[in-house]
Amino acid sequence: MKKYLISICAVAFLGLCFASCSKEAGEGGTSSVFGKVYVKDYNSTYTVLQDEYYAPEEDVYIVYGDDRTFSDHVNTNYDGTFEFKYLRKGTYHIYAYSEDSTLQSSGKYAVIRDVEITKNSQEVETSEIVIYK
Repeated sequence: MKKYLISICAVAFLGLCFASCSKEAGEGGTSSVFGKVYVKDYNSTYTVLQDEYYAPEEDVYIVYGDDRTFSDHVNTNYDGTFEFKYLRKGTYHIYAYSEDSTLQSSGKYAVIRDVEITKNSQEVETSEIVIYK
């Protein structure tokens, strides 16, 4: 009976240890998320498209899992490319800010792409983030 009780305690302890060791979305892994930001540059009334290009030096943000605020950010490269490295398995929200092309507000809004990393050493590409300026 004593051996049985010790075995149950040992199994419960190991289960608790493994449960507390499970990693949530965030840094510390071997995977990455990458993509591009594309700009549609209109006049002030959004009636004439003046230019289109991949956005250099644009801020891109990532939210790890269920975090309430952004967890990290990077700037795009000269060709609009961004990358977040060293991520663990989990769900991520990637976004960049755009002007409101509907002229319903004077502020900016987030253009969000949701991605999921399902295995180690995975490279996940987001669909293109199109913003208006």
